[in-house]
Amino acid sequence: MQMKYLHTMVRVADLDASIAFFALLGLEETRRWDNEAGRFTLVFMAPSGQPECPVELTYNW
Repeated sequence: MQMKYLHTMVRVADLDASIAFFALLGLEETRRWDNEAGRFTLVFMAPSGQPECPVELTYNW
């Protein structure tokens, strides 16, 4: 049986600073979802050319 890495979720207090930190590590934003009803934003960041291995930044407003 082969296991597949899905993603890692990190809850953040400062979304802009967290995006900047992960960008320094070489990750880039691949997608974003703002949920007005749930009052949260999800930002997925992954290495260039590897969108299947994201880090999910979860920011609660």
